[in-house]
Amino acid sequence: MNLFRSRVSSSIVSTMAEELGSSASTATSSSQAKTRSFWPSILRWIPTSTDHVIAAEKRLLSLVKTPYVVEQVNIGSGPPGSKTRWFRSKSDEPRFINTVTFQSKEDSPTLVMVHGYGASQGFFFRNFDALASRFKIIAIDQLGWGGSSRPDFTCKSTEETEAWFIDSFEEWRKAKNLSNFILLGHSFGGYVAAKYALKHPEHVQQLILVGSAGFSSESDSKSEWLTRFRATWKGAVLNHLWESNFTPQKVIRGLGPLGPDMVRRYTTARFGSYSTGEVLAGEECKLLTDYVYHTLAAKASGELCLKYIFSFGAFARKPLLQSAPEWKVPTTFIYGFHDWMNYEGAQQARQLMKVPCEIIRVPKAGHFVFIDNPTGFHSAVFYACRMYISPNLETEHLPEGLTLA
Repeated sequence: MNLFRSRVSSSIVSTMAEELGSSASTATSSSQAKTRSFWPSILRWIPTSTDHVIAAEKRLLSLVKTPYVVEQVNIGSGPPGSKTRWFRSKSDEPRFINTVTFQSKEDSPTLVMVHGYGASQGFFFRNFDALASRFKIIAIDQLGWGGSSRPDFTCKSTEETEAWFIDSFEEWRKAKNLSNFILLGHSFGGYVAAKYALKHPEHVQQLILVGSAGFSSESDSKSEWLTRFRATWKGAVLNHLWESNFTPQKVIRGLGPLGPDMVRRYTTARFGSYSTGEVLAGEECKLLTDYVYHTLAAKASGELCLKYIFSFGAFARKPLLQSAPEWKVPTTFIYGFHDWMNYEGAQQARQLMKVPCEIIRVPKAGHFVFIDNPTGFHSAVFYACRMYISPNLETEHLPEGLTLA
């Protein structure tokens, strides 16, 4: 049996598809019972499923040359020690984390990669080949995202929402029998990675937070603009939508057959005409667009965490800055020069940390630094992990183009 061929157990995928299909069927029956609707039926058409997500992932990863294996890792039906099923979800079926592991050299350090909000592990497609030359790469879709299970999201607080992601990741780690790994998280994935490392520091060798969200709070002096904006009618409307948990994904689903074109316009603009670095080639853009659409249009689950983790304006309700003195894992922050996430929050956290911490800035890159400037991003990761991949070069100079903040 060749381990490093892309494969997914058909029985598991079928189970997951049935799970989504059951929810969709219930929702359809309910909507048909109503005689009135604000939306034409065509706008409720969602041409996607778990099978579509997995197929789109496979097409996108065809751009990667390194052999890999895809597996659905069973994490059970609920948090350990809890009588609930992932926080009051009605189904008691087991949940699965979509996991991609890339072939690597023997004894390579393990690097686990966690995606951000509205994304999935396939967003790292430009990085897998380069990083797999130095690490054993394992990339996951968080619970409720991508090709992972999408249970009903019934969390009612920030604490429950954090536990949803932290506990599911810990159950995944146990199932994979992992320990002493390097944990990399991007944006919201950085927030989850940091919260996980705070709760389970014994398993994490090094933390790499890429454009991490969650360091600033609404009480920061720089949020005064938000108070003024909320006083306007536009601000009031947007704040209401945020608190109502109206997500960008709902727009894509509501557009029905027009959804794919909306996503295409975004990807071609963000990673093309408005890119701050290396633009996507035609085939890259096409495959990423297809992948992004299916991950966004699938059943709502993890995306509904938004209002519980952040207040309007993307300010953390429980800022990581408050936990900085409790940090127990060496940490490297990576930001693109043009990242809309402010690296000053990381600088403030570093002053409070009692562990080694450095902040690396990558030129010609924005929030998606690993797509905008993959070469610079790889150099930053290699430098951050120099003591694990080149122990004799622990004092290696910072690669050209990168800067320390």
